[in-house]
Amino acid sequence: MTEPGPLGVLDEGFAARHAVLAAGYGHRPDPADPAQVLAMPLVLHLPKADPPARSAVLAAAAAATAALCLDPRVGTDPEGEPGPWQRDYLAWTGARIRKVARRARGAQWFAAQDVDGVTVEVDGAAARAFVPGPVGELDPRIRKLQIGGTDLEHDAPGDPEPGLPVLWLNRSLDMTVGKTAAQVGHAAMLLAGAMTLTQAAQWAGSGFRCSVRDADPDRWAVLTARVAAGQAVAVRDAGFTEVAPGSMTVIAQPAPLA
Repeated sequence: MTEPGPLGVLDEGFAARHAVLAAGYGHRPDPADPAQVLAMPLVLHLPKADPPARSAVLAAAAAATAALCLDPRVGTDPEGEPGPWQRDYLAWTGARIRKVARRARGAQWFAAQDVDGVTVEVDGAAARAFVPGPVGELDPRIRKLQIGGTDLEHDAPGDPEPGLPVLWLNRSLDMTVGKTAAQVGHAAMLLAGAMTLTQAAQWAGSGFRCSVRDADPDRWAVLTARVAAGQAVAVRDAGFTEVAPGSMTVIAQPAPLA
């Protein structure tokens, strides 16, 4: 299997992978067979004892998603050969972007590491993004994991870390941690695509570190104005689960608010 190169190497391969994100996503109609709908699985490591902070889990999910989308294995190698994940990845980006987050602990988490994907750890939390594929053909090691049933309390991590992109959550929606993980993953994709090539390579070089924070109503009003001004990007949910169609769930910006 082709192994990924160092993060943040700004070469032709990285530029091509970034171009896929910058171009936006397709809107190919869903297949008639629901089992053939494409989705990116996410797995959150949520041990029963001493669970990680919610904000750290979400930051790990966002970073893992961006890392997979810019991984050399979704692109073309220097000899022009397609990477092992390219076909499935491009099929997914050409359709409606869906992600499904599950939880794992113990042996389940370690088994999930053997399924093609990228794991990121942030401040004691970990998440793994997997190569997208049809929901009806999910690897059994992932399919058996629970989608719901475990949530994490909202934490108070303090101000965003200086110099990092910030993913602001619409706190009024009160989404579950699984739903929110999918939303911040999408926000990370949108943000990477909105960045210049150099900015995206620099972010990749940091391991796609970001801060995830709840936004109160006053902060959210400021953020929505920034979206309108083209200074931030927003995720608007399709409304398949938990929230109404068109809900603005996450706003991502390259740098913290003053």
